[in-house]
Amino acid sequence: IQAMTTKEDDFVEHVMITSTHSDVLFFTNRGRVYKLRAYEIPDAGRQAKGTNVINLIAIEPDEKIQTVLTVSDGKKEGFLFMATKNGIVKKTHISEFKNLRKNGLIALSLKDNDELLKVKNTYGDANIMIVTQNGYAVRFNEKNVRAMGRTASGVKAINLKDDDVAVCMDIAVDGEELLVISENGFGKRTPVSEYKVQNRGGKG
Repeated sequence: IQAMTTKEDDFVEHVMITSTHSDVLFFTNRGRVYKLRAYEIPDAGRQAKGTNVINLIAIEPDEKIQTVLTVSDGKKEGFLFMATKNGIVKKTHISEFKNLRKNGLIALSLKDNDELLKVKNTYGDANIMIVTQNGYAVRFNEKNVRAMGRTASGVKAINLKDDDVAVCMDIAVDGEELLVISENGFGKRTPVSEYKVQNRGGKG
């Protein structure tokens, strides 16, 4: 069945389950984060088009939402783990994102020509996998990244070649598989266990 009506050249990017009193965090490519309470997002029928996010948060014209996360009301444990296209990562305690203004705050200070790629919720012992445009991958434990303040720049996770950029970051779990799909539609499944855990900053 159809879950949402979309306009031409538009498609669904983020789906999640939440409660009305959860915080919804919107992270943009410019390293900013915006917050809404879930009940501030208007209810809509199954086939409705929904509400444009620019009518709900003060996002800038050149910003694109990269990640949407929900945080349960009163949740104080865990971290937000961020990665950029230039292979930089940062871990910040989730409590630093509780008091956000509607016009947004800096979640990660970016250097020139860099963009926020992905944000995941972790609990201090996750194995992180970063995959690059040219097919390289690095897997490391988040313990190798110390917790930093909200406006910090982060540290290098993977040593990229000049013509390469990171395209994906996710949590790697032994027993699961990594599915990689190329721009031309070729796909490959590989057990996560085949990617050995190494030190942060390797070439992959």
